Amino acid sequence: MAVFYRLPRARGSTHIFSMTSTVRAFSSCSTSNSGNDLKSPSLLAQKPLPLRHEPRDRNVQWVFLGCPGVGKGTYASRLSNLLGVPHIATGDLVREELSSSGPLASRLAEIVNQGKLVSDEIVINLLSKHLEAGEAKGKTGFILDGFPRTITQAEILEGVTNIDLVINLKLREDALLAKCLGRRICSECGGNYNIACINIKGENGSPGLYMAPLLPPPHCASKLFTRSDDTEEVVKERLRVYKEMTQPVEEFYRSRGKLLEFDLPGGIPESWPKLLHSLNLEHDDKQSAAA
Repeated sequence: MAVFYRLPRARGSTHIFSMTSTVRAFSSCSTSNSGNDLKSPSLLAQKPLPLRHEPRDRNVQWVFLGCPGVGKGTYASRLSNLLGVPHIATGDLVREELSSSGPLASRLAEIVNQGKLVSDEIVINLLSKHLEAGEAKGKTGFILDGFPRTITQAEILEGVTNIDLVINLKLREDALLAKCLGRRICSECGGNYNIACINIKGENGSPGLYMAPLLPPPHCASKLFTRSDDTEEVVKERLRVYKEMTQPVEEFYRSRGKLLEFDLPGGIPESWPKLLHSLNLEHDDKQSAAA
């Protein structure tokens, strides 16, 4: 598949941080205050580590923003495959830790089930482990999904690397709620599906919105389950917390000229080609990629 990338990079520093060592330093700050990481000193107070010159031909360094359930993971994953860069979803990292028997699992379960945001220190610790694994395999560039979610995290990222672009996916709240409540996961293969059929008629000159369900194949249909945090009460709380804590991150990047606002016009078949167009990305098989 031929891929053409024509998006000009944002102006800024010509350096890239040693992400693994820098994040490890932040994580060390957390572990030195074991059991009390939410009260540890500001991460920004740590002494900055030396930067190294950015590779001339490095891959893109993008961030996906958007409310919980908007589809960040879906579109970030598709772009990751298209561009050949790692897709780093902090939500998946949290869920992986939740499924483990590690000492952090019980604390995370309580936070997630209450619809609260995971602390900066915990997210950075999990991200550090993932980045170390990628660095060991010689991977460059990334598409971050779910990070940064707070101004503190954005400032950490801003201080150590040059983010090229921040894509802010937007979807009306009633559609978001329906999408979250319709999410299902296959207990056998781990596939993500959605049984909600969203059909909102246009009113007062505003366009309607149709999003077809993403149904599982027959062999997965009897193995679906709902995430414990996908209840109406928890989803509404997640949306409230997002507006309160994460939307300021949008303004952080907007003020730096790095924010691309993208209103999802419908489901994947309609939204994917338009997103590629907004990103000045072209490839030779848009229709099959959108299926």
